[in-house]
Amino acid sequence: PSPEPLVLKMVSSQPKYDLIREVGRGSYGVVYEAVVRKTSARVAVKKIRCHAPENVELALREFWALSSIKSQHPNVIHLEECILQKDGMVQKMSHGSSSSLYLQLVETSLKGEIVFDPRSAYYLWFVMDFCDGGDMNEYLLSRKPNRKTNTTFLHKNQIIHRDLKPDNILISRSRMDTSDLEPTLKVADFGLSKVCSASGQNAEEPVNVNKCFLSTACGTDFYMAPEVWEGHYTAKADIFALGIIIWAMLERITFIDTETKKELLGSYVKQGTAIVPVGEALLENPKMELLIPVKKKSMNAQMKRLLKEMLAANPQDRPDAFELELRLVNIAFKDSSWDT
Repeated sequence: PSPEPLVLKMVSSQPKYDLIREVGRGSYGVVYEAVVRKTSARVAVKKIRCHAPENVELALREFWALSSIKSQHPNVIHLEECILQKDGMVQKMSHGSSSSLYLQLVETSLKGEIVFDPRSAYYLWFVMDFCDGGDMNEYLLSRKPNRKTNTTFLHKNQIIHRDLKPDNILISRSRMDTSDLEPTLKVADFGLSKVCSASGQNAEEPVNVNKCFLSTACGTDFYMAPEVWEGHYTAKADIFALGIIIWAMLERITFIDTETKKELLGSYVKQGTAIVPVGEALLENPKMELLIPVKKKSMNAQMKRLLKEMLAANPQDRPDAFELELRLVNIAFKDSSWDT
């Protein structure tokens, strides 16, 4: 069924966007491919129903994370605008707005209970850039391994993503410069992200996300670091998740998701016939030696060492995002065979 036409009546009575089709359904929102009426440009529109405090909290987290990335990062989904819809009324929303509707959402998130009229239908709409290459699972598993796959790090922006996995890494193929045929990776889905602020610390000092402790278990089992299972972790949990993704990507290790029956990229440990998430296995046995590579005969020695460090049971033994980037670039330039 096509979405109701009134949804995005912005400034005038004419809708600003036309929704074309549903492209994905997440844990708390539906994503559509849409067209900007004026320019015919394609955008992604994520519609989140604010009918429960949990949904409101996830939506606001995503909004705050995307709003806090000051400059447009080439590898992060860009938020064009955020729109708040109450029944047939629509208003543009900005971070720190004093609009009563926005403040009701913030209060709902803080109190953990709906403070607005539950008979009204509240929706948040995020208008973002559209990625035409699908997610990392679809893109990589339908192609032969390719040497040049670039990656990104959000920790410079003081954001801990907490739910890094191949379904949250989208592929954008349409580029202005046609000579550059490499797809761009864009990290998406910041519903579980956490923006680390300097509050309580010396405001002059930059925030160290590797020391910013969080304590709510979230993320998908297969990419979760051992400490996330226990519920006390820092940005180093993202490094672990990225280690799982890179290892799986290099060796094309996949598993079938029990709920969706989709084939997903992800590394794991075999215990008999069962497959166990690496983080869970390391939590039980921190001294466990990971078999890397597990499928291929050999792997570049530096890459192997880096993966083992990224997947260290102790977060302090893992490289931070800055060191990781340097080492990955170093390996890629030194040895063209590192990921073939």
